[in-house]
Amino acid sequence: MPVITLPYQYLEKLVGADRETILSRIPLFGADIERMEEDHADVEFFANRPDLFSTEGVARAMRGFLGIESGLPRYSVTPSGISFSVDPGLASIRPYLGSAVIRRVSLDEESIVSLMGLQEALHWAVGRGRGKMAIGVHDLDAVTPPFHYLAGDPSFTFVPLDFDRPMTMREILEEHPKGKDYAHLVRDFPRYPLIVDAEDRVLSFPPIINGELTRVTTATKNILLDTTGTDRRAVMTAVNILCTAFAETGATIESVTIEGCEVPTLAPTERTVRVQECNALLGLALSGDEIATHLRSMRYGARHTGESVGVQIPCYRADIMHDWDVFEDVGIAYGYERFTPELPPTPTVGEEHPIQRLEGIVRSAMVGMSYVEMMPFTLTNVRVLFEKMQRQEDAGTLRVLHPISEDHTMVRSAILPLLLETLSLNVHRPLPQRLFAVGDVVEHVRTHQNVAGVYMHPEASFSDAFASVDALCRELGLSYWAVESADDAFLEGRRGDLLAGEKKIGVFGEVHPQVLTAFALEHPVAGFELDLRGVPGFPGPQDTPSPGLW
Repeated sequence: MPVITLPYQYLEKLVGADRETILSRIPLFGADIERMEEDHADVEFFANRPDLFSTEGVARAMRGFLGIESGLPRYSVTPSGISFSVDPGLASIRPYLGSAVIRRVSLDEESIVSLMGLQEALHWAVGRGRGKMAIGVHDLDAVTPPFHYLAGDPSFTFVPLDFDRPMTMREILEEHPKGKDYAHLVRDFPRYPLIVDAEDRVLSFPPIINGELTRVTTATKNILLDTTGTDRRAVMTAVNILCTAFAETGATIESVTIEGCEVPTLAPTERTVRVQECNALLGLALSGDEIATHLRSMRYGARHTGESVGVQIPCYRADIMHDWDVFEDVGIAYGYERFTPELPPTPTVGEEHPIQRLEGIVRSAMVGMSYVEMMPFTLTNVRVLFEKMQRQEDAGTLRVLHPISEDHTMVRSAILPLLLETLSLNVHRPLPQRLFAVGDVVEHVRTHQNVAGVYMHPEASFSDAFASVDALCRELGLSYWAVESADDAFLEGRRGDLLAGEKKIGVFGEVHPQVLTAFALEHPVAGFELDLRGVPGFPGPQDTPSPGLW
């Protein structure tokens, strides 16, 4: 979740309250204060509230929560007379564009830091690493409208931000730090997204980098905002949040004509919620007027009529998808500290799950052999799971449909590669290193449990791997046969498969030197991985543990 830096002086100015009052109420608003420094506080907000990813957004919410203001913030939008054309060739590349003109901007160092922080937080939370949406903020006075969103030739040249020489867009992807980070979003297309003005001067190469020409500084008075992406809702959410954040500082918002349509409108959406349903969810007995009052303190427009409350939802609240999202804000405004704790009406007795009991036995055995437990991520990628391990990708590997980064594209089907990755991140630590992990893996959309261990030191060998896996199997009461393995992750002649009956349940051995090189490891590693379904009395069939068998 994003951690937002809130400068005390700027925050007090926008809220109209002292820092002690603000900081005492922030945790009751559903956020965690990470740290408090002399001149600022770092606060962690939930990813579903991107409108709070700036000091301006927090100040707007806190004014309502503290009773300084209430009700729906109103933002006026006037036409700017500026237009954008969109190249049809972008339809299969990055089709959606949002924009706005922001005038009477007054930027100091704190507000620029807040703006840049908001932009990057939105890239992560709303844009999914700029894939769904990316933002460009430009000094409007440095360019000439109308503007054009084009599918440009990769050889097109301009000076990117933070550089002092022209580069082609293809060179930017290879040499610019931002180009290297986000090249995967555009490099496979024959043409690249490009925003230019009436004189063909470059504003932006979305979603990679802006042009140096339109750099925003403390002298900037008028801003052109552009957001591009592959998801229309994400694009317009970012426009609304950025425009309203600027409006909180006194700036004025003007719309831009994009292919005949004026954007943004900053108009609220409306829905009607039922009083009875709200009380049933929260366990309260609030009247319709009380619910409306609480909603207004959370910066909604709200009016009680009969058994319902008409609600106007601010344009920046992209998280409101269901009536229950509205009821959650009623609960926050009512005050979680006012709820009376109660025991559940039906008493129950907890019991350890059989799978957890089995994993507990594994942990005890591994810790007894001086291994240290790790908890690697469940999501990984093809490079770690297969390519570096010299293994062929299994057809049963479960891939992520919409990954947020190249590092998390599939669910792990093995744990050993992730332990080797962990070793590569700890090469500066003293040797020997003994690591293990036990937990879920997924094959053919079925979940089961594996345990894996690695042992790295200058003399690690096949014998170390065999000794560890043999001791673990004895602790688990698992009878096995060891046979020659063909797993290319291990060195030929120093590797073995574990069989229970005729079924392979594990592998062990000395990790292949080419695998060590792929993970940037300089010392030998002995490792193993064991499928816990081979343990006698494993609780239930695949993916459906049955309590009581252990």
